[in-house]
Amino acid sequence: MIFTPDTRSSLVMTADMVNTLPGTASPDVDGLVDLDGLAAYLRVHPYSGSIRLDADELDAIRRIRPRLRELWALDRDSAVPVVNAMLHDSNAVPRLVRHDAYDWHIHATPDDGPLADRILIEAAMAFVDVIRADAYERIRVCSADDCGAVYVDFSRNGSKRYCDTGNCGNRMNVNAYRQRKAQESD
Repeated sequence: MIFTPDTRSSLVMTADMVNTLPGTASPDVDGLVDLDGLAAYLRVHPYSGSIRLDADELDAIRRIRPRLRELWALDRDSAVPVVNAMLHDSNAVPRLVRHDAYDWHIHATPDDGPLADRILIEAAMAFVDVIRADAYERIRVCSADDCGAVYVDFSRNGSKRYCDTGNCGNRMNVNAYRQRKAQESD
């Protein structure tokens, strides 16, 4: 499975945004409660165009997170109307652009459009690629019994089971090892 670099980046960005919701990477912690949290997110996932970094922008971005999270609860066919609605609601008009260190890629909203719309459209465009590549099985929720974080499995063989938000894989492997040892000693 090969995605273009901008699609891969958008998928990671979307998963990271979803994982700011309570009940994902941290059970009761909202990872996007203030402008400092938004600024930290934007340092990891920079956007071109206007960024106001004010309370209204933060509120708008917080409101789109459940829509983004929904993409991880659907199968490929069920995701299509959701993605189409995201594109429609945000007035997406795709165009090719090249800027900064990025080669030709797609922007689907004006650079001065609301940041929440740009995030939503970028996510929707990335999911268009996932759907077209018939790779929706790579859209996953962490298999750790105490984690609800989302991720995209970019592994070559599609065998990734745990997120990268914590030590879920290590923790679950240690738990399984301890259970095997306990059963062996019985």
